[in-house]
Amino acid sequence: MRALVAATGGVRIREVADPVPAADHALVEVKAVSLNRGECIALGSAEEGWRPGWDLAGVVVRPTADATGPAEGARVVGWANGGAWAERAAVRADHLAEIPESLSFQTASTLPVAGLTAVGVLSPIGSLLGRRVAITGAAGGVGRFAVQLAEMAGATVTAIVGRPERGVGLRELGADEIVMGLESEGSEFDLIAESVGGDSLSAAVSRVGPDGIIVSFGNSSNEPARFDPRTFYRKGSPRMLGYFVVYELLRGRIGTARLAALSALVAEGRLVSSIDLEVPWTDAASAIDALMQRRVNGKAVLVISGA
Repeated sequence: MRALVAATGGVRIREVADPVPAADHALVEVKAVSLNRGECIALGSAEEGWRPGWDLAGVVVRPTADATGPAEGARVVGWANGGAWAERAAVRADHLAEIPESLSFQTASTLPVAGLTAVGVLSPIGSLLGRRVAITGAAGGVGRFAVQLAEMAGATVTAIVGRPERGVGLRELGADEIVMGLESEGSEFDLIAESVGGDSLSAAVSRVGPDGIIVSFGNSSNEPARFDPRTFYRKGSPRMLGYFVVYELLRGRIGTARLAALSALVAEGRLVSSIDLEVPWTDAASAIDALMQRRVNGKAVLVISGA
């Protein structure tokens, strides 16, 4: 079969061996995949032949040997621990969910990393009804899902972006306010979903409420955060947590149920997946470049040949 692999200067489509699924893995014919910054960053230092890819959607061509997963022919969305950018992928049964007929493979492929992360970073505070929520990196895939899910749950949402043009469309998704960057001065928030790191995370320490929570799940600035701990603990009892969706998936804490719930929300029109770039997988290099240069508002999707 063919797959996208790390090669000098980026990625190339090459012939590779077919996956050999473990008993609790299904073999999926991949129709579409979505890109994430983490795997694209990893390409920069990957060894020749390394195979990236987390998010995928497609059709089950060989069910799990232990009969725990979807049946042959099922349309599915899933997460693979690498190797998803290919014609076929082996996927753990508890990382797969069937999708409605009305949901396209392209849209479904955007849900695993971005959708599950959005759910995860909003969860620690419990009910969001009446809460003030700030979301940094709101123009990205995770941010756009988080804005919608927070608004849906009854929160007042502040979407934080790096440039004015990155804020286009966020009010329509549920943002009550759009601001450029998180400053250290201003009103406090009950929950801050923070993915920029550096000065943005430092500012979050100043802006979180006395009983609020900061959830750190990224460092797109690639900068360290510096703050006086007294700014934090003298507020009362705020908390700072980390959230890494890969950790949660590999330990089986999340998977099928949440993927199915997200798929249903999108199919019902209650949750919008913002695909800003959709290209054939032969154009993967240009899509990766657009994502890394922040020219993508939302998600970038590759359509696998034959989809």
